[in-house]
Amino acid sequence: MEKIIYIIILILLDNNFYKNINTIYSPTTYDFVVNKNNKLEENYIPEDLELIDKKYSCDNKYLRKEAKIMFEKLAKAAKEDGYNIIAVSTYRSYYYQEKLYNNYVKEKGEHYANLASAKAGHSEHQTGLAVDVSDKSLDYDNFESTREFNWMINNCYKYGFILRYPKAKFDVTGFKYEPWHYRYVGVNEALYIYKNNITLEEYELIK
Repeated sequence: MEKIIYIIILILLDNNFYKNINTIYSPTTYDFVVNKNNKLEENYIPEDLELIDKKYSCDNKYLRKEAKIMFEKLAKAAKEDGYNIIAVSTYRSYYYQEKLYNNYVKEKGEHYANLASAKAGHSEHQTGLAVDVSDKSLDYDNFESTREFNWMINNCYKYGFILRYPKAKFDVTGFKYEPWHYRYVGVNEALYIYKNNITLEEYELIK
């Protein structure tokens, strides 16, 4: 019964999203907000995408240059502490996201798709600043139960990353809790967000 009530609440909250959408043109900072009410252009591709060292990723994964450098520093520091932080999903094009979202709709319906995925243009992965991580198992669905998760929560801000979709923040972010999804915003910005226990949306309102 509690699960049904929770789903109903999420559906009601979701009605506030994908309305009055603002389009972001050529972002120049690292802390800009992409979500259900802020979208990137269809043809936006970051110009400074670089390949992450394969010691810290599976297959070929790309992030924007500064985010890539800082992620590699993060992953190296974790490894020196005895942990394995692996990038399993990073930059995605508008068209890749469009296909991914449509598959969610086809398989599980629109309401679930809106909780678990973003419509094309509304995904942080298109920014080249977002990374889904796992331990060496490469199964990010179970990341919260790993030792690596605790390391990330306590250390990611030192390298400019934040946990993008925390628990109990759906009404703010528009997305369910994702313990594996991190976003590069810059070291000073990440420190402030971490210390104040807020989301990127909330930071945007007060910065």
